[in-house]
Amino acid sequence: MDQTERDARSTLATTLLGPLSERGVVGVATTFVDNSGVARVKSVPLERLPHLAAWGVGSSVSFDRFRFDDWIVGAGEGREAVGDLRMMPDVRRVVPLAAQPGWAWAPADRYAQDGSPHPQCGRLLLSSLVSALQASGITMKAAVEIEWVVSSAPGDDLVPGVSGPAYGMARLVDASDYSRDVLTALAESGVTVEQFHPEYAPGQLELSVAPEDPVSAADTSVLVRTVIAGVGARHGLRTSFSPKVAVPGVGNGGHVHVSLWRDGTNLMAGGAAEHFGLSPDGEAFAAGVLTHLPALMAVGAPGVTSYLRHLPSHWAGTYACWGLENREAAVRMVTGSPGASSSAANIEVKCFDLHANPYLVFAGLIAAGLAGLSSSSRLPDPVDVDPAVLSADELEARGVRLLPRTVTDAADAFEADPVVTSAFGSDLSASILALRRSEAQLFDGVSDEDVAASTRWQR
Repeated sequence: MDQTERDARSTLATTLLGPLSERGVVGVATTFVDNSGVARVKSVPLERLPHLAAWGVGSSVSFDRFRFDDWIVGAGEGREAVGDLRMMPDVRRVVPLAAQPGWAWAPADRYAQDGSPHPQCGRLLLSSLVSALQASGITMKAAVEIEWVVSSAPGDDLVPGVSGPAYGMARLVDASDYSRDVLTALAESGVTVEQFHPEYAPGQLELSVAPEDPVSAADTSVLVRTVIAGVGARHGLRTSFSPKVAVPGVGNGGHVHVSLWRDGTNLMAGGAAEHFGLSPDGEAFAAGVLTHLPALMAVGAPGVTSYLRHLPSHWAGTYACWGLENREAAVRMVTGSPGASSSAANIEVKCFDLHANPYLVFAGLIAAGLAGLSSSSRLPDPVDVDPAVLSADELEARGVRLLPRTVTDAADAFEADPVVTSAFGSDLSASILALRRSEAQLFDGVSDEDVAASTRWQR
């Protein structure tokens, strides 16, 4: 990053001071998401925003090894306390936080002190892989579904904060004022919400947002959760995005939707009928994702709690297979209604959750998809039933296998996958492996109930 770019960033930030001040903003928070999926923050008074934009704010290199509980998983060399990075906010994405009056937010990229990109910055990694995809003439549209549970209990206990049956209007009535404020705050934050409804578990809600480019989609995922938690706090409710808030029942997913486009044409539509309209490139990308999905579980389902959610016949996508509108397949083909496929068709990856770093999730999907594109990969036959009802012989005949059942299995699959580890680089891959194995060791022998309680409020 040279002085010309720093000056341009500072100038753009200066133009924001007046409008932000008029909105009552006095402080700007800038965040990055660490390798455990936790949003870490630094903030400055509003008048410091131009300096922040140009020069960033200091951040320890040790955050690459922060476990969800703030334990630093060292590499055994004692270097975690040495060195500093600069968190550089993307001032194009500065957003006043409607649920936190006086505050604005911006996502950050991380650079070394000399201005070179930090090799473990998930947002910069994603940006580079988006560029690699665009070099093949393809752009991606993406979005993350957000599921959460609200609790009215004091402290760390869990008592559903809204009542009513799954998907029921009674629950929406009970949560009417809260839900109105969530939708209002998101709209004021520039987020386009496409759907909102009560979900399956007690106290659970869900919303879907409009698709964007992958970096913006990851930013929006962080912003949406920040806004939802802020609205909850103002209503006296605590918010959990955990994949397993309580052991009985279903958990919170973080389903990812992606579609590929070339020259304004959706590559997930208009192709072969036997593959529900996927074009050859759309099929190759989806096949790459399916092939490398076991390794991607270490990124998209990053904690011990993630695997408490991964139960067959719970719509968690526990089997590495794909199918049309099959909510038990890890990769669900969504065509949309007849006549709308050209705009609506996409694939949904159902096996990920919201403890994941969304930048790493999209980076991993693109790396896997690019590998599929480069080898013109083909999908296996689709699965049109819940794979759990198939016998072991039938599963083997169809080439359907269970995804990793533990975070240790996922880490092993990640380590053994040269496509994903090469895309992520040695330093980032080593941190991911160390963190996953450290968390597995932390919870070795711990009851499921205690695991769920320990990670319930992680975000």
